[in-house]
Amino acid sequence: MSANRHLGRIVALQTLYEQDFRKESGDKTLVLDQVLNRNFERYSDTIEDKRFVEDLVQGVDKNAEAIDEIIRPVAPEWPIEQIARIDRSILRMGVFELLFDQKVPPKVAINEAVELAKAFGGDNSSKFVNGVLGTVLRNKESKAKPKASRKTKTSKSKSKSKE
Repeated sequence: MSANRHLGRIVALQTLYEQDFRKESGDKTLVLDQVLNRNFERYSDTIEDKRFVEDLVQGVDKNAEAIDEIIRPVAPEWPIEQIARIDRSILRMGVFELLFDQKVPPKVAINEAVELAKAFGGDNSSKFVNGVLGTVLRNKESKAKPKASRKTKTSKSKSKSKE
């Protein structure tokens, strides 16, 4: 299943990359489902879990603005528009799997994104993707931890002794 999911992520990446490219080129004829279906036809022999790919593509598309707002503060020196298109698509998929979908363990989501960056990105893409997604995960984990109470037992006992 994991090898099939990896191939599914490649199809999702190709679909999202094409969408991003065509949007930036001013192509108003883009219909995401048509691109996805064409890619399914092209890779029909290798993709078993089409639902996984559809959920990933549609989830990234639906949440793209929110995902970009999550990426911005963790990559402040790289405005989202200046990140290489392929890296941007990989990051969006990784953030979606980490924060929105959560069906995949976080380490797997990051590793898959890094592997896609190694295969399709530039020389430093995998390090960049790993760093950004690692920071997103740490931020998620730090927000999930319960915060300690500001009152300590010492401060409670002092206030009781004054009464």
